[in-house]
Amino acid sequence: MSDITARLDVFKTYKLFVGGKFPRSESGRVYEVTDSKGQWLANAPLGTRKDTRDAVLAARAAVKGWSGTTAYNRGQVLYRVAEMLQGRREQFAAEVAVSEGIGAKKAAALVDAAIDRWVWYAGWTDKVAQIAGNGNPVAGPFFNLSVPEPTGVVGIVAPQAGYGHSFLGLVSVIAPAIATGNTVVVAAAADAPLPALSLGEVLATSDLPGGVVNLISGRTADIAPTLASHQDVNAVDLTGAIAADGPGAAAALEASAADTLKRVIRPELDPFAQDWTDSPGTDRLLSFLETKTVWHPIGI
Repeated sequence: MSDITARLDVFKTYKLFVGGKFPRSESGRVYEVTDSKGQWLANAPLGTRKDTRDAVLAARAAVKGWSGTTAYNRGQVLYRVAEMLQGRREQFAAEVAVSEGIGAKKAAALVDAAIDRWVWYAGWTDKVAQIAGNGNPVAGPFFNLSVPEPTGVVGIVAPQAGYGHSFLGLVSVIAPAIATGNTVVVAAAADAPLPALSLGEVLATSDLPGGVVNLISGRTADIAPTLASHQDVNAVDLTGAIAADGPGAAAALEASAADTLKRVIRPELDPFAQDWTDSPGTDRLLSFLETKTVWHPIGI
C-alpha cells in the first residue's frame, strides 16, 4: 500500500486579473519573483502593452455600470471585499512577509490595516458628494447645484515593494478610485506582485463587477507608458513610478499624460517617505472626480 502522505507540492499559478477573469499574458511569458534574499517564490505573468490595452478595454466597458450603481451599493461591494480579505488574512500576511522581507507580526498588522482601509472607503461612498458637491448661491430664481461625477478609467502605477507598500499601499490607491465610481487598471509592484495578484482572486469572489479593477504584473516600464498615453484612460496615478523606474521615467509619464489632458497624481520624490499607515484623508477620493453644474428653476 502506497504512502498517501508522500505527495508533491501543488505550486500556485499566478495570473493577471482582467475583466473579472484570469488570463495568462498574451506573450505567454512569466518572470521569477524572489524574496528579499533572492530565493524563488513564484512565476508571475509578464504583462505586455497588449495586456494593458486589453485591460483598458475591460475597464472602459465597466464604467457605465459601475458609475451608475448607487453610492450605497458601491459601499456594500467594498465592504464585501473587506469581508473576503478578512477570511484570507493569513494568506496575505504570509505573502507580504515573504515578498518584502518583514516579520510575520508586522505583515499581519499591515494586512489588518489594509482591511480596515477597505471598510473606511466603503463608508465614504455615499458621503463624498457632501464634501465634493455644493449648493451655489445665484442671483435669480434657480437652484444651482455642483454635483461630483467619476472621471472614468484611471491608470495606476502601484506603490513598489518596501515597508508593506506592495499591499497596504496598493489598497490605498485602488479603493478611493473605485469608491467614487471610477474603474482602474493597475500596474502591480514589479518586485512584489503576489499580494496584488492574490487580491484579484478576492475581487473575483466578491460582488465587484468584472472590469472595475484590472491587475497587471510585469515590468512597469512596459505597462505604465501605455496607460499614460492611452486615449481611453482619463487619469493616471503615478505613485509608484519613481520607485519603479526613476525620476526621469516619471517625468516622461507626466508629459505623455499631458498629451491627452489626463488628470495626474504625481509621485513623491522620495517614494518611501509616505507612511501608508497614516490616516488617508479625503484627497484621493476627490482626485478623480469631475464637477457637473446643474441649474433648476425654483417652483412656485
